[in-house]
Amino acid sequence: MLEIQEKFSTEGYEALAERAGDVQLHITEALDGGRVTGYIAYAYGNDKTTVYGFDDGGDLLLCDGLVRSVMFKSVLKGIEHMLFETDKGFENLVKLRFLKEGSKMCSDLSGFMDSCKSCKNNK
Repeated sequence: MLEIQEKFSTEGYEALAERAGDVQLHITEALDGGRVTGYIAYAYGNDKTTVYGFDDGGDLLLCDGLVRSVMFKSVLKGIEHMLFETDKGFENLVKLRFLKEGSKMCSDLSGFMDSCKSCKNNK
């Protein structure tokens, strides 16, 4: 069964932690039977959440779950923007409409999350 859980250390993600610099890096992992199948590494700022790396293994649904989990936590903190400072993975982000082609910034996170409430009613 797939689980998405926050990891409370940067063990195994040292290169990302170094790239992020002096921010408090958070890691959320996707686990399937205890095996890591994907992750997203991010830091909260005053006005935006910055994503320093993620890996969805090319799985569109996994990408959706990982990004939405961070969006949700950002909205709870009053943050409305998410900047993807990554060097890959934009294809799925554009397909899912998190980003527009050529952009690295997703804005109005609470509006985005609210627009998804009616999805369960769509056939």
